[in-house]
Amino acid sequence: MKLSLGPSLFFWPKAQVESYYHQAKSSSADIIYLGETVCSKRRELRAKDWLHLAREVASEANKQVVISTMTLLESPAEIQVLKKLCDNGEFLVEANDLSAVQIMHDLKMPFVAGPAINCYNLSTLKVLLKQGMMRWLMPVELSGDWLKSILHEAEDAGVRNQFECEVFSWGYLPLAYSARCFTARSEDRAKDDCQYCCINYPEGRRMNSREGEKVFVLNGIQTMSGYQYNLINEVSALKELGVDIARISADNEQAFIQLDKFKQQLTQPEHYPLDGVNECNGFWHKIAGMSIAQ
Repeated sequence: MKLSLGPSLFFWPKAQVESYYHQAKSSSADIIYLGETVCSKRRELRAKDWLHLAREVASEANKQVVISTMTLLESPAEIQVLKKLCDNGEFLVEANDLSAVQIMHDLKMPFVAGPAINCYNLSTLKVLLKQGMMRWLMPVELSGDWLKSILHEAEDAGVRNQFECEVFSWGYLPLAYSARCFTARSEDRAKDDCQYCCINYPEGRRMNSREGEKVFVLNGIQTMSGYQYNLINEVSALKELGVDIARISADNEQAFIQLDKFKQQLTQPEHYPLDGVNECNGFWHKIAGMSIAQ
């Protein structure tokens, strides 16, 4: 089983992004995803900058580099940027919106179906395979039992060998997207006059319940889990299910430590007690998402 470093979901200054991916080149990741997936107003790096950074990482590290696309597109200009990224001629693309799926199909190029693509059954998997999907990231809210079932169905249908399966295994879960910008709203700003304020929150803005429980992290138009998802103790189960790739989200530099821990689990598994203050694994076990099943 391989390990991937998912795209950074937060808005960071260009120098911080470049420094982060410089570290990623020597990390335990076999696959590195990069690109803006949340908001087109985050222009510290534009399409040409992401492609340049991808070339730099690919030339200096023995890793597969994948370009990740936006999840919620709202304008013709965003579609034009999407087309440029899809038709890059060098790198595999992670499609996070069906418009990207269609563009990749028109280009007759393989793609990764990202976590925002609503794929919950075998019929949808087959449609995506016909469009050119070669790797599928399971929607983050689904369980291990559900994954076992759909992979068995894919095996019975004779299509399991046509795609790789990737599972989001560590980090703040990207749960939902909205046309509204929650970070701007939290500063009493209109979305069109956000002044790029989410760059001031490199790990998002926490939203707690009245009881003080960490319910969500607000990240621009994206709502994320308030706890960091952690499947460190499920690595053996992932392998048994035939999962090809475990994804570590590029939340912060802690991701590099997690990559090392997950890599060690592949050969020397041990049980890690999860931190109930900051971590969760509920979705995998079919219980409340913010819960922990030790």
